[in-house]
Amino acid sequence: MVQKRPPKKFIWIANRQNPLSVSDTNSTLTIDNNGNLRILDGEQNTVWSTSIRFQSNKTTAKLTDAGCFALNDTISGLTLWASFDYPGNTLLPVMKLGTSGKDLMTSWKSENDPNPGDFVVGLSEDQPPQAFIWRGSKAYWRGGPWDGGKFIGIPEQETRYPNQMTIMPENSQGGAFLTINNYNSSDIRWLYLRHDGVLQYNYIDDVHNVWDFTWEAPANPCDVYGVCGVFSICTDKKFPICDCLRGFLPWSDDEWRKSNWTRGCVRRNELLCEKNESKSEPDRFQVIKGIKLPDYHEYFPYMDSEECGSWCLGNCSCKAYTFVEGIHCMIWTKDLIDIQQFSFWGEDLFLRLAFEESGEDTKGAAVAISLTAIGGLLFLGGFVFCLYKCRTYKKGKKTKLNHFNSEDRIVLGDRQEEDDLNKESFELPIYKFEQIITATDNFSYRNKLGEGGFGAVYKGMLDDGQQIAVKRLSGHSGQGIEEFKNEIMLISKLQHRNLVKLLGCCFEGRERLLIYEYMINKSLDTFLFDPKKRMQLDWATRFNIIQGIGRGLIYLHRDSSLRIIHRDLKCSNILLDAKMNPKISDFGLARTFQMTQELANTRRIVGTYGYMSPEYAMRGVFSEKSDVFSYGVMLLEIISGKRNTEFIHHEQIYPLARAWKSWNEGLGVELMDETLGESSCVSQGLRSIHVGLLCVQDIAEDRPTMSEAVSMLCSETHLPEPKMPLFTLQRLSSINGIGEEFKNMCSRNTVSLSMMEGR
Repeated sequence: MVQKRPPKKFIWIANRQNPLSVSDTNSTLTIDNNGNLRILDGEQNTVWSTSIRFQSNKTTAKLTDAGCFALNDTISGLTLWASFDYPGNTLLPVMKLGTSGKDLMTSWKSENDPNPGDFVVGLSEDQPPQAFIWRGSKAYWRGGPWDGGKFIGIPEQETRYPNQMTIMPENSQGGAFLTINNYNSSDIRWLYLRHDGVLQYNYIDDVHNVWDFTWEAPANPCDVYGVCGVFSICTDKKFPICDCLRGFLPWSDDEWRKSNWTRGCVRRNELLCEKNESKSEPDRFQVIKGIKLPDYHEYFPYMDSEECGSWCLGNCSCKAYTFVEGIHCMIWTKDLIDIQQFSFWGEDLFLRLAFEESGEDTKGAAVAISLTAIGGLLFLGGFVFCLYKCRTYKKGKKTKLNHFNSEDRIVLGDRQEEDDLNKESFELPIYKFEQIITATDNFSYRNKLGEGGFGAVYKGMLDDGQQIAVKRLSGHSGQGIEEFKNEIMLISKLQHRNLVKLLGCCFEGRERLLIYEYMINKSLDTFLFDPKKRMQLDWATRFNIIQGIGRGLIYLHRDSSLRIIHRDLKCSNILLDAKMNPKISDFGLARTFQMTQELANTRRIVGTYGYMSPEYAMRGVFSEKSDVFSYGVMLLEIISGKRNTEFIHHEQIYPLARAWKSWNEGLGVELMDETLGESSCVSQGLRSIHVGLLCVQDIAEDRPTMSEAVSMLCSETHLPEPKMPLFTLQRLSSINGIGEEFKNMCSRNTVSLSMMEGR
């Protein structure tokens, strides 16, 4: 059956300013004697021409597979003219978007009139450049500066497709142009400027056979340039949308009350340098987090973050500064305008304030008196302590020789662990701790990707430019030395496209570090359970993730050299690469099986409640079917877009039981994420729900193997009826005697837990 294609779109029109009459049926497109392309009306008048000076009677016109209409010289092979050099309202891959002239995109006058409209899209001449929509001569929307991979004022660019675009310098004298990267022939994306000034990043939705977009701008009132005036911030999730920045007041209270914010805000207290006083307290910086940075920045690429702040503080004209990864130091000396609060991503701005506005004008005298009193007490205490030590030195000398204090024992233990690790023959590179310190900028907060029960994960970059993710085990982690060795030993022997790749490790002193390949899209839960970001997970992407996780588990259970049970499968342990392909991670709690072994049991229950199978959570029995249960839970979460514990407290029903009840009553479609919409994915979605319910059955023997589950998803064979799940989190709590406080902790489904359980 031939797949239905979405409706056609006009991507380029030659004579948009001089259209032919509808009744003119004798118009022609021809190559004239000079080798130029020419459109003639019915009376042979020239309506449009390429008008190239290179004259040749040996030219040919060709429409390329990329969509470019080109005029070529058949003798030299040169392209004399190309439609891609003259964008209209569409920018396809390979086309260039520049700073002026013919390199700008121009909207249509109306939806059906291709004449040039009011809106123009291009790059600014800033360093680094910014994306702009202009309405006439005025800025209408701004995409923020380019950081080497994206415009930082478009938070949606962070989430799905990294390196969507490339910006190259125009020439040595300055200027730049932008091109769109084409991932493959079937995944083409392009910019489209609507007649009403909305810029969209479009793609073809093969599932629904329609044109769709991953982001558009302006998408809300705060996206419109400078809507709140100077020294103010716009937040589209609140009303009124405009607020003055800290330390500033509305220019006009009366205008502000009437929602007329165009004149913005003014500073409440003068800065120290403006007062020409030396006795006052120095100015301070207040950090404003997660925002679209203001316009009119000055660029200092060779300053580090400390130099950037010092320069700003030492220059009275400096009103704010920031330090952005990929850009470095940016400083503002003009009035701050077009600041927007983002709900995710965004940058930090350090705003210069008078000391009175900084929140640090505390009761200095009282503090000084308190510090003096405390200092006196400390001195007296120190004197008494020294006297005591002198008197007891001889008495305690022998005891001190025979016993270590607690810190000595900890250090000795660390050294012993480090020696034990050094004796292991790991098949991985071992990095120096200094290398990781440099790569992660000393584990800076801005490089922090997330945190779990094991510790934190940081983004880093090695000296050769390779991006990495560093898992730093914390001292109170549920994963100790055995889990650390376990993860290294297991994952270093595994190679599969749906398993995260371990690049190396580091152990020095108390530090236990695992170095992984960096996953640009982070973990599945960051998309799936975010109201906005989950809209980017269309059905095709979700089904690909479901299948990919399944293939990875088949490899672990049956196809790898080791037979492995993961024991901590959950959405936060599924990482997504640049193309949203899933990779199973975190093997610290995994266990190997003999090929002939089917079951094992343990007194130590590890994993995450809500994903644990009943037999494992209650009796410590685990097998391949334990991972199958966790897979079924994730499958239902991916389809519904809701956490497995989301309904427990207000419906008093276990989510899996609710899913079975809806499916059994023929209402399975209600479980599907509403963002998926009514579409052809319903049939495949219902089958996936059916398979998910088979995977979460109470009795392990009733569940399919992973091979069977993946086969069921992709075939049209008849599926057995799932049994009603009776196991509930409440029942687990009563059996194990888990208190109310512990239940609340478990319900978050974010941290791996370890418990000692009797069998």
